[in-house]
Amino acid sequence: MNIKSIKFVKLHRQLALPLFVPLLLTGISGIAYRLGRSWLGLPKSFGQAMMTIHEGRFLGEPLVPFYVALVGLGLLALIGSGAVLWSRFRRRSPAKLPPERNIHRFLAPIALLPLMVSAGTGIAYRLSINWLGVSEEQVEFLMTLHQGSYLGSTLRPFYVLLVGAGLLIMLLTGVQMLGLARRTRRESN
Repeated sequence: MNIKSIKFVKLHRQLALPLFVPLLLTGISGIAYRLGRSWLGLPKSFGQAMMTIHEGRFLGEPLVPFYVALVGLGLLALIGSGAVLWSRFRRRSPAKLPPERNIHRFLAPIALLPLMVSAGTGIAYRLSINWLGVSEEQVEFLMTLHQGSYLGSTLRPFYVLLVGAGLLIMLLTGVQMLGLARRTRRESN
């Protein structure tokens, strides 16, 4: 592994650790919101509770745009650093890698575009409303992209489920790899 690759691995890990819990909460609450409202017919109060978690409203309303921006930009940075790592290591034999690394490596290029769209539209929607004073109607198209509404009411929950599950699987396999890396370093010392 060359020095540039080592730097990207370090960057990816350093980003992943502090973003794990916020991204986990965001993924779970996004899935729960859409499936709860669409499939289970749960009330708006449930949806509002999930959005409180999804957008970080539990920190206070003034911090919502900061939370959305930090978590969303953090996800985009993880995607970017992960894409660089994937391109550098894609030729390694899967047989020599632990299962969680193979899953992570296989899913990364599949999840890349949907996660980029979800993060980018979520950031743009929230910041347009909060910081630019744009009305919800003017940026409704961003929410349409964010939650896959263009697919129709039948397919939208499946889209959210797939994007959210992709994020959750990437997070969980990534955390497993971090534990594996720590164990390997301890064993080599």
